[in-house]
Amino acid sequence: MLELPSMKPCPRTHLTLPALAGSILWLAAGVGTAQQAFPTEPIDIVTHASPGGGTDATARAMVTGARISLDVNMAVVPKTGGGGVVAMNYVNNRPRDGYTVLSITPTHLFAIARGQGPLTIDDLVGVARAADDPLVVMVRDDSEVTSLDDLLELGRTRSIKWGATQIGGIDHVAGAILAQVAETQLSVVPFSGGGEIVTNLMGGNIDAAGLNLTEALDQIRRGDFRALAVMADERLPIIPDVPTTVELGYDVVYSTVRGYLVLKGTPEDRIQTLEAGLLDAMRQDTYQSYLRGSGLDPSGVAGREVWEAQIQRLYADARQAMIDLGIIESD
Repeated sequence: MLELPSMKPCPRTHLTLPALAGSILWLAAGVGTAQQAFPTEPIDIVTHASPGGGTDATARAMVTGARISLDVNMAVVPKTGGGGVVAMNYVNNRPRDGYTVLSITPTHLFAIARGQGPLTIDDLVGVARAADDPLVVMVRDDSEVTSLDDLLELGRTRSIKWGATQIGGIDHVAGAILAQVAETQLSVVPFSGGGEIVTNLMGGNIDAAGLNLTEALDQIRRGDFRALAVMADERLPIIPDVPTTVELGYDVVYSTVRGYLVLKGTPEDRIQTLEAGLLDAMRQDTYQSYLRGSGLDPSGVAGREVWEAQIQRLYADARQAMIDLGIIESD
């Protein structure tokens, strides 16, 4: 008779229902955490300006440090045209998952106030502010115009050819409001970005422009451009001899404030991660050196709370300025 070897019973694990439920919840939490890890993919910083302008330079300086802070690859993606509308359309068609960040200036807010593009002011969620870059009225150094008053007087003889990034953008509105206050004539010549304005001012194709220091500081230092006035309340330390529009009697203050945002619907935890990463990047030596070299104040860097409040104020100011110019009608 064939005898089978004896079989020992396998040890059994006694798992009560509460313990089983807890294990399932623990596993589910682990899976959820893995799915929500952010960032794990490259992040795009979408700009509206062509390479060489202040917005492009600011974004590239920030991305250098952000790649380290967020431990992920990042790229600056230019989507030019339409005063920021092309960039806003592109971002609006991307998933609201934190992997597409929009770089904005007041130009985008002017476009939204005009009802252009797919977004409203309520779609914008601030992440971090990058820089506050006042507009500086500039002419070629060999121009017969030697002061702001000279430029405004020229406009009473013939229309000033004023370079701007686009019709209805901040540099257009800044020049138009200045001309309105001074009761002079100004004709806007639009270009695709600050780099093109610099080139055309150098070439004598325009009379003047409201440029940012990030776009034209080198030309001022070399003596190619003459700065006539800073559109601010206070003089800039890096060009202390240049008066402000306010002290010259023209209460016209405009600045290209640059910052980053995502669209409403982006997960809150991802917005917080982006804010922390971008702020860390902009506090690093690389970005701080960029600010100092461009003549900008490091205090321009700010977090989400400050930046979101400023976005709302800038939008309100943009609407009022365009109402004053007759570009849009009051509600």
